[in-house]
Amino acid sequence: MLDWLYNIVGWTLVQIHAGLSFVGLNPDSGWAWGLSIVLLTVVMRLLLVPLFVKQMNTQRKMQEVQPKIMKLRERYKHDKERLQKESMKLYQESGTNPIMGCLPLLLQMPVFFALFSVLRSVAEGQARYGFTEELANSAREALIFHAPIAAQFNTTPEELRQLGATDPVMAKIVIAIACVVMGTTTFLTMRQSIKRSMAQQPDNPMMQTQKIMMYLAPAFGLFGLAMPVGVLVYWVTSNVWTMVQQHYLYRNQPLPGDGDQSDKGGSAKGSAKGMLGRKKAPETAPEPKEEPKIERKQPKKQPRSKRSGGSN
Repeated sequence: MLDWLYNIVGWTLVQIHAGLSFVGLNPDSGWAWGLSIVLLTVVMRLLLVPLFVKQMNTQRKMQEVQPKIMKLRERYKHDKERLQKESMKLYQESGTNPIMGCLPLLLQMPVFFALFSVLRSVAEGQARYGFTEELANSAREALIFHAPIAAQFNTTPEELRQLGATDPVMAKIVIAIACVVMGTTTFLTMRQSIKRSMAQQPDNPMMQTQKIMMYLAPAFGLFGLAMPVGVLVYWVTSNVWTMVQQHYLYRNQPLPGDGDQSDKGGSAKGSAKGMLGRKKAPETAPEPKEEPKIERKQPKKQPRSKRSGGSN
């Protein structure tokens, strides 16, 4: 059912490899095929950037309606059906879609499985998904730091030699290191995202579950033992991209109230946004200037004779 997606991923990988070969890279080298996977990941993530921005906007809107959600939970704490109905009504009125928070991840998974299937087909030497027999053999025997792209940790030494590995032990060490890097980057990516979510929604009841998933993230490295090296390259590249992307977007879209805290630390760049958000230091009241005194001249008192003469 997903052959159409496998064909798209395989065809894109072949075209990127052809472009790298055109600029001078050895088409049979691990550099050419490894960079092809990296660039395939970058292309896929670039297409998902708009969805990631929408995800951030959704999280901000959910933060704004969080006080109302808490009131609904308190009001309908004994009526879960009514609580769910009122919560969905509130989300619709505010234009918030909670599903958007998971959509970028959900869209990445089919590409991940497609690449896994393409590389598994390459490991078997099959000319499928846009690969000719010549390209399949080239990718199958390409080495990344002594490890064949199509090899897994549980690949036997004999199979590793058939895939072109000159030192099967070193190949397994490289794969093990790649699995550790995969688990570490997965943990750091989730930690970065969860810290943001905790700051936005500290009362979220799902937060404890997310924390547990975060600390179990290094276990993903164990799943990497059953993945081809090319898939590990894809996963690590995707994690690094996510960390950089989240750092950039989180910095440019700070949480409400973060502007004052960031300004207290002192911004060396002195950006316009920081200058506008910075609180002015209380100014001392200027000392009152002493104004010149105006002397009023009192009219001289005239004698009674002059006053009576003037009246006549």
